[in-house]
Amino acid sequence: MLDVKHIHISDYQYELPDSRIAKFPIAQRDHSKLLVYRHGEICEDFFYHLPDYLPQKALMVYNNTKVIQARLHFRKESGALIEVFLLEPYLPADYEQMFQTTGRCSWLCLVGNQKKWKEGSLVRELVIHGIQEVIKATRLGQHGTSQIIDFEWSGGSSFSEVLDVAGELPIPPYLNRETQESDKQTYQTVYSKIKGSVAAPTAGLHFTPEVLAAIDAHGVEREEVTLHVGAGTFRPVKCEDIGGHDMHTEYISVSRETIERLIAYDGKAIAVGTTSVRTLESLYYMGIKVMASPDLTEEQLHVCQWEPYDTPFQELPSATDALQALLSWMDVQELPVLHSSTQIIIAPGYEYKIVRMLITNFHQPQSTLLLLVSAFVHGDWHRIYDYALSHDFRFLSYGDSSLLIP
Repeated sequence: MLDVKHIHISDYQYELPDSRIAKFPIAQRDHSKLLVYRHGEICEDFFYHLPDYLPQKALMVYNNTKVIQARLHFRKESGALIEVFLLEPYLPADYEQMFQTTGRCSWLCLVGNQKKWKEGSLVRELVIHGIQEVIKATRLGQHGTSQIIDFEWSGGSSFSEVLDVAGELPIPPYLNRETQESDKQTYQTVYSKIKGSVAAPTAGLHFTPEVLAAIDAHGVEREEVTLHVGAGTFRPVKCEDIGGHDMHTEYISVSRETIERLIAYDGKAIAVGTTSVRTLESLYYMGIKVMASPDLTEEQLHVCQWEPYDTPFQELPSATDALQALLSWMDVQELPVLHSSTQIIIAPGYEYKIVRMLITNFHQPQSTLLLLVSAFVHGDWHRIYDYALSHDFRFLSYGDSSLLIP
């Protein structure tokens, strides 16, 4: 435990020239490059050949979250532009209910240029389905590092419809450019469907219907989970020891059928992206929780940041046992879908329980995502990233992909 907390983030630094950050995606998603790391050997290919590297009779799990147009801009009478960035629902707190809400709701938000918004409400006029509407934003107070913002609007539209008209898609800050109309399509996976993220699960951006069909034909089964990606995914680790870094909370939904499928595959899966990794590995620790305390609620299944490193079991149960315990608990609770949350940090020293292969992009230096990758490849991330940098791979959200098989 102490060893993990005392990992120096400076050990996960590498030189990333701005020219290597992909500012836009390539024209055809599945024509991105694919780095294949297999038992220490490295080669490269194109993403559309991914199925050739996957074992038959395996299970692939991907994140079906959809990025919302989370940036709202309001202009004060003085002319000052205020940005309200939606982080997570506050009232109602449920994502699905939130997007169906009509008339009023509140969110936890970040506020840009807030020094210019000292008092009063912000107002903006909209036209939704040909009807003139007005949306009003009012600050209700502070909640941790976020602001609680109340939104009220006329006209009877859902909040989902309000965002579709008034919101702007939040592309990553390191792209250093304005959101363009094309991003509305290219910054969503082809299988995105559950609204809630403020950043895309970018490992999925390379998939096309053709690649998915080829994966199916290869005999790999596919299952979906939902993890809504928060803005905290971009937050750098600012402490020298990672023990001082607070991981953000992210909300997950997993169906009973997906857990059954994981059990059928002996608790082993190919994860598409770090968000799928965080979801799958969190399920294991949720299973351990209900083994110890069967009376827990969904909220109490929340996986805390350091929980995997100080779980009190003398001998940890297998993935199938933990998942079976979770499934049995869902049966007792009569839950077709599990809704909970996780703060899990996966860093060198972590022992993966469910994920056996990982499809992921190339991540920022000194990021928690790079720590996760390093843990997966047993510290061999330097060779992978050196290869990618010296072989013209494109980095970060719109960049190229890798398949990692430790």
